Amino acid sequence: MEKIIVAGGCFWCIEAAFNRLKGVERAVSGYCGGSEDTANYQDVCSGLTEHAEAVEITYDPAQIDLVLLLEVFFTIHDPTQLNGQGNDIGPQYRSAIFCLTDKQLQVSHDFIQLIQRNYSSPIVTQVEYAKAFFAAEGYHQGYFDQNPQQGYCQFVVAPKMKKFTELFMDKLK
Repeated sequence: MEKIIVAGGCFWCIEAAFNRLKGVERAVSGYCGGSEDTANYQDVCSGLTEHAEAVEITYDPAQIDLVLLLEVFFTIHDPTQLNGQGNDIGPQYRSAIFCLTDKQLQVSHDFIQLIQRNYSSPIVTQVEYAKAFFAAEGYHQGYFDQNPQQGYCQFVVAPKMKKFTELFMDKLK
């Protein structure tokens, strides 16, 4: 198994998609980029920590490759919006790939260079080596699946999940 950490707005959207992919053992919502003492929802939401709301993806590279994971990631968020996604504004909602290996770093940079032509604005996704990842509070794990009627889930997460499901139907568990 391998791991990679991605951030692209609210972690509920990212986690929900990746947990549905064949080859992904689990996706965990959490915080990456800051220190342990501020790795909690209240502090991270302030935008004053260095964390991003992120998802740690544990996957089997024999079943799913990194390029497909990146395709999904760039499909379910806007990599051209600096420090936010939609109405979620602040550095905690930035677009980032936190790599654990040199190969992940290189593949991520190459992938962004390849897909940039598909965007009219520059991709602002940060690609860097991962700092410590801290799992979010338990109520954030599987949030979309447990709360599909919640307003944010209906109006923000559900449309992303619909698009994801349509585009990656053959890759779902």
